[in-house]
Amino acid sequence: MTHNAVGFRFTPRRSALGSVALASAVSLLLWGAGAGAAAAQPGRAAASVAGGTATAVGSTTTPPAPAAGQPLTNLAHLDFLLDAVPLTQTAEHTTYRLAEQPTAQAPWTYANRNADGSYTRIGGGSLDAGTGHWSQGAYNADDIARTAVVYLRHWKLTGDASSRDHAVQTLRALTYLQTASGPNAGNVVLWQQADGTLTPSATPKELPDPSDSAESYWVARTLWALGEGYAAFSGTGAGGDPAFAAFLQDRLHLSLDALNRQSLARYGTFDVADGVKVPAWLIAGGADASAEAAIGLAAFSAADPGDSVVRTALTRLTEGVAAMSSGSLTQWPFGAILPWNKSQSLWHAWGGLAPAAVATAGTVLGRPDLLKAAVADSAQFTPQLLAAGGADNAWSPTPGEAQIAYGVDSRVEGLVATAKAANAPGLLDVAAIYAGWFFGANRSGLPAYNPATGTAIDGIERDGRVNPNSGAESTIHTLLTMLTLDANPELRAKALGIEKTVATAGLSVVEAESGTITGGSVVTPASAWTGEANLSGGAYVSLTKGGSLSVPVPANDQARNVYPIVNQTEARSGNTSWASARAALGSTANGGAGAQGITDAPGRLLPLSLSRTLPAGSTAVTGTSSGAAAIDALLLQPLVSTVTVTGPAGDSTLYVSAARESSVRPVLVPRGFRLEQAAYDAAGRPVAHADERGNPARASVTVAPGGFTVTHLTRR
Repeated sequence: MTHNAVGFRFTPRRSALGSVALASAVSLLLWGAGAGAAAAQPGRAAASVAGGTATAVGSTTTPPAPAAGQPLTNLAHLDFLLDAVPLTQTAEHTTYRLAEQPTAQAPWTYANRNADGSYTRIGGGSLDAGTGHWSQGAYNADDIARTAVVYLRHWKLTGDASSRDHAVQTLRALTYLQTASGPNAGNVVLWQQADGTLTPSATPKELPDPSDSAESYWVARTLWALGEGYAAFSGTGAGGDPAFAAFLQDRLHLSLDALNRQSLARYGTFDVADGVKVPAWLIAGGADASAEAAIGLAAFSAADPGDSVVRTALTRLTEGVAAMSSGSLTQWPFGAILPWNKSQSLWHAWGGLAPAAVATAGTVLGRPDLLKAAVADSAQFTPQLLAAGGADNAWSPTPGEAQIAYGVDSRVEGLVATAKAANAPGLLDVAAIYAGWFFGANRSGLPAYNPATGTAIDGIERDGRVNPNSGAESTIHTLLTMLTLDANPELRAKALGIEKTVATAGLSVVEAESGTITGGSVVTPASAWTGEANLSGGAYVSLTKGGSLSVPVPANDQARNVYPIVNQTEARSGNTSWASARAALGSTANGGAGAQGITDAPGRLLPLSLSRTLPAGSTAVTGTSSGAAAIDALLLQPLVSTVTVTGPAGDSTLYVSAARESSVRPVLVPRGFRLEQAAYDAAGRPVAHADERGNPARASVTVAPGGFTVTHLTRR
């Protein structure tokens, strides 16, 4: 339950290994085995309580691989995180059958790994030994909601009675945090202490404050859990509970009523963000938050399509999310759905639910027009993200963050949902490579999940350092991926065959300040955060009229797209013309960013496209300005990027196109092997390709325009 990205709009909630602790919440409806599908139930490792400190035993540095046919999903650690919460009825807070059951269940927010491999559960912030209260709280609505989703999905996938019970109890705890009456009815208190005391205002202060005084991410996640809960308990199959389902429906409507008098009251209106029209009705201004709500509303609407209030809200939220689709094949951010309507230059991984929500809701609503945004994000941006190094927490606008289970899970879930909705099987090949992160295909080279204990890690830094803790959020999103893999055996087998990332060659950054400057200087502001994005390297080059900048770039054997990152002013300020030693590349505007509107700062820091590619072999890019300019960095994008992985399934490479025409890349084939390739278009659909079934020393790979190709070396 951490949002501590420097400069971002989220409030810091913990300190952990640098930027590893960046996250929020995400997932989607499982695709694969239906409700009640038979499956072996995963084991639940033993937990113990020693000396008043709760611990769970069982973490290992190198987890054993799961036995053939055994499920990957192990809920033992999530069970361990749960605790009984005493609840007291008040005028504003109550829950289902509170008089008969005065306690519910909630997961502790964090779990720190001890030297002996056990874990200690802790809350957020600092502990007051006198009161037993944490400065934030022991539990939070975000994690309670997502925990309920894990148990709901596990129950529906396996029929596990224990998971059904945990789902009931965590939903009861969640609805207690929901304000049931008064002017804030339908909003949600974020934090709760171990003794059941609510913490409407945490330390440090978070917005909204008090936490139930306005719509929020925790309202969105409450809708997510209530929608999936209603869908599960309203069914006629084993374990259905019409009375509980009716309660969940009432509570879901309570929060929808709040949204309908808050952001959804602005449906159909648009704000301006740096000259761009953006939807004004997103929850807390976020496509990320709105998408989480939409996943729950889609589940509800699939179970009860006659509820017009839910269907209307689902339609409006999904339209708003889809409207945040941005960029194209050769325009940053390459089709990604941006998460925040107050920035045109920030994408973050904990907004990854957006393509999954659009794909799922588009199917439920019968709105194929909405699918375009999900396909662009999943089939164009997501492979580029992988080739640039994987599911970094953020591009702001340059890649440069740690990676966490939440961001990886969001990519897997989005790819699977879009593959189903768009009939795009190629996306599953990309999903398998992303899921391999949990089994060792990451910067640390170590597994990020232990199926023997159900423990995860809290993140991996860019230099490979691992945060060994296993808090609720990381555990939840790891398990959501494992549930998806267990529900899709073919995808599961592919993912388990990937244990190492051999190399990535994709989008890269060259700092402007590394260049030779004439008529300008390097500027290092007090903060890298502009109010909307981060200056790469914390500095930029300021050019005066007539100034120039020559930036050295690594040589490459293929042409590349170049995206100068310009901190554009609102007012026009001439252009910067870019060239290599062999060709003019085009120009970028120094200003003309458009009206500031709702953003937190005038102007925008944005990668801008050039009209021509940088020729192969080039070693420098030069810009000459006709006015004052602020140049942050250059993004370099090969016309064909690659990701090479290996593991028990052998060696595979993903080739990703950023070209407008077919590309052919040479490949060396080791003696005794043959090269197999599967090519997909820019929507993830199969295209004809040449399968190299001979035994040449050299072969070639064909990549469709804007598409991707997966190759695999097999022994002859």
